[in-house]
Amino acid sequence: MVRSLHVFLTILFLAVFLGCGTSRDNEPEDSPIVLGYSQLGDESAWRTQNSRSIISAAQDAGIKIMFEDAMQNPENQIKAIRSFIAYKVDVIAFSPLVETGWDTVLGEARAAGIPVIIVDRMIDTADPGLYRTAITSDFDLEGRRAGEFLVEKFQDTDDPVRIVELVGTAESTPAIGRYEGFREVISADPKFEVIFSEDGDFMLSKGREIMQRVLSLYDPEDIDVLYSHNDDMTFGAIEVMHEAGIVPGRDIVIISVDATQRIINYLKEGAVNCVIECNPNSGPLVMDIAGRIAAGEEVPKHISIQETVFDEYTDFSTIADRGY
Repeated sequence: MVRSLHVFLTILFLAVFLGCGTSRDNEPEDSPIVLGYSQLGDESAWRTQNSRSIISAAQDAGIKIMFEDAMQNPENQIKAIRSFIAYKVDVIAFSPLVETGWDTVLGEARAAGIPVIIVDRMIDTADPGLYRTAITSDFDLEGRRAGEFLVEKFQDTDDPVRIVELVGTAESTPAIGRYEGFREVISADPKFEVIFSEDGDFMLSKGREIMQRVLSLYDPEDIDVLYSHNDDMTFGAIEVMHEAGIVPGRDIVIISVDATQRIINYLKEGAVNCVIECNPNSGPLVMDIAGRIAAGEEVPKHISIQETVFDEYTDFSTIADRGY
């Protein structure tokens, strides 16, 4: 349904905005704020909810949004940002697929006098003046929280703890942070060993493929932990475990990042042991910041999205319905 909405918005953008010209020169001064938003894709349930949050929050705030789905291609994001510049939007926001490669196009936005908001993921640039603010999760903290759960879970054993890791998209901020933060914690104890780590692009299908390969390389008894960088990859891995007669959450301890409703259900059933929240509902905050920037207000250079942890020690009655 959300992808259909993306398509609708794209058609609307082409038919109405571009059809009336390549810029807003003829619009009245009191026209609504126009926000150009480049979403990196629709690779997971988390991303679908994030897009839904952005689109609905724009509607609630009375902001005209030009929403483009890049379909997991940074070149598509660059093209979208250039189209926003040509249209002379008030603010550009985007969720970068990868960290690098943005300096040129963001330099073009700055030259055009259009402020940029980075959402969800960060960019790697030597010129922080290319963007006005970044609204992101603390991905390094998410990785450390995963490691801290393992330390607590295995505090009473000196036996080796062998870990399989499903990593997110290579060179993306979440994958880098969740990888490095996790190792920062577990490296303090040599009993923790990552025996397999591979990029799964945050996709269920790749989580499934990688877990099949893992089980062709290792006996299930030689795997103690699955640490997955997002819920969709976890779902794929769990499917494979069921098919192999492995009881997830018991035979293999599972840590997942996102906190969708489905993974919370697995946590309550005991099929998952720890869930690190990554909050997708940044839409209202993005619209608030976009409005403040358009009004000429100063905003913080970096804004962190608040998140928590749910694990097997949590009182499940305190976990509200996730809504996605």
